[in-house]
Amino acid sequence: MKIAVMTDSTAYLTPEQREAFDIHMIPLQVVFDDATYEEEVDITASEFYDKVKQQKALPKTSQPVVGKVIEKLEELSESYDAVISVHLSSGISGTYQSMVAADDMVEGIDVYAYDSELSCMAQGYYALEAARMVKQGASVEEILKRMDEMKETMIAYFIVDDLTNLQRGGRLNGAQAIIGSLLQVKPVLHFEDKRIVPFEKIRTKKKAISRIKALLAEQAADGAKMKACLLHGNRPEEAETLRGELAAEFPNVEVEVSYFGPVIATHLGEGAIGLLWYKV
Repeated sequence: MKIAVMTDSTAYLTPEQREAFDIHMIPLQVVFDDATYEEEVDITASEFYDKVKQQKALPKTSQPVVGKVIEKLEELSESYDAVISVHLSSGISGTYQSMVAADDMVEGIDVYAYDSELSCMAQGYYALEAARMVKQGASVEEILKRMDEMKETMIAYFIVDDLTNLQRGGRLNGAQAIIGSLLQVKPVLHFEDKRIVPFEKIRTKKKAISRIKALLAEQAADGAKMKACLLHGNRPEEAETLRGELAAEFPNVEVEVSYFGPVIATHLGEGAIGLLWYKV
């Protein structure tokens, strides 16, 4: 059986990674008053942040167009028997459900949709692992089992400068957003039951980052090999500084840097910082 690996644009894999591992991508969209853009295709992260500053209204986001999903699957069906498709959490987007439904719309290829229950480089790691296993000749069942094993230790925490975007986009309870704004709280957020919820309320960003580092320290204490990724909302220098600190403090953890692209940044806002990890 010939297996393809696909993910959506919110994995924020680089073009080089997608090409090297033969990972296919379907884009989500950001919708401004004047135009709709497919992220990672029509608009880059840096272009998005610049455009947001010029707009009065917050952009909206949209899952992939069904017609383009079907078109992509039909294209894959010409060369593959099955596709493992990894997507952002079904609790914040309908993309996963759309891919599940698409399995019945295209003949000649079996679609195995996988709910990462997170987003960004977390789902990217699932796609990369699936692609590596495909190259090694693994079966669909073996790949899905391995991704479930990864999910047991995959976790992400993040901090936003302003809770307004999450509230307006419907990704965070309104009362929580108001309280955070009034008290100048920098809550540590995480995914619970596939949705974004507060983990702890902390007064300053510096203390919030320290708390996330402490949570990583707890997981890394046994010396097991781990992968971690710092995510940033247009703050590459801050992320690189933190990466250096973590690499020095945790020799058993391979630390990388990625970013919050247009769709996720619409909800988290500029200046957000995240840290995710899993045990290899």
